[in-house]
Amino acid sequence: MSEIIIKTPAQIELMRESGRLLAKVFAYLDQQVKIGITTMEINDLVERYIVDELAARPASKGQYDYPYVLNSSVNEVVCHGFPDPKRVLKSGDIVNLDITLEKNGFIADSSKMYMLGEVSPLAKRLVEKTYQAMWQGIKLVKPGVRLGDIGNAIANFAHTNGYSVVREYCGHGIGEKMHEEPQVLHYGKRNTGVELKEGMTFTIEPMINQGAAKVKTKPDGWTVVTRDKKLSAQWEHTIVVTADGYEVLTLREEEIAIATV
Repeated sequence: MSEIIIKTPAQIELMRESGRLLAKVFAYLDQQVKIGITTMEINDLVERYIVDELAARPASKGQYDYPYVLNSSVNEVVCHGFPDPKRVLKSGDIVNLDITLEKNGFIADSSKMYMLGEVSPLAKRLVEKTYQAMWQGIKLVKPGVRLGDIGNAIANFAHTNGYSVVREYCGHGIGEKMHEEPQVLHYGKRNTGVELKEGMTFTIEPMINQGAAKVKTKPDGWTVVTRDKKLSAQWEHTIVVTADGYEVLTLREEEIAIATV
């Protein structure tokens, strides 16, 4: 296992800028994600916006030979969904858009759920409870807390609400590379795992399933779906551990009140 990279104040400032720009991408998408758009059209809009408007780089494109700038995971797709020119978003769909952005050598990573048109109450509840599960983890972040505490809080919240937690995929350290140490599991035992220290940067990104936790990968080698074909949801933020707590580097404007409670 490679060592966890503690970021300097100067490096955190660069990551803060990457995170700020990535939040702008989602603000832009809030006006673009509508019934009738294809997931490939979303991909292309995001690429142009990151490159032309923000003078930044979509960090996912080319990473591990991935050909697109984002993951678009619709309904039963858990993660890593390929943008598709034939996948037209329709009323009732829920979709996770997972985007990375690199500026000045540092990467930010975030994802958001979108609900299209008339979404069923059960789907809406899953999306909302997954968002709350992510914040259950984020709000524990501070020096001295262990990663097992964060995973335990997320899983307990999900299970209490009748959902399962995907175990095959997790959050991760992030900085000059998209994936650094440590791995951030969304389940775990309290008082176990890596102890958080000021200057650590990582993602928290729980994937919560409506049904069973079991998943499978489609023949394209990327797209992960629920085995029982029930819905899955995910939210993600990039976090830095501060002297007395946390800062969400990818915080979106509408979330400021949540982060300061």
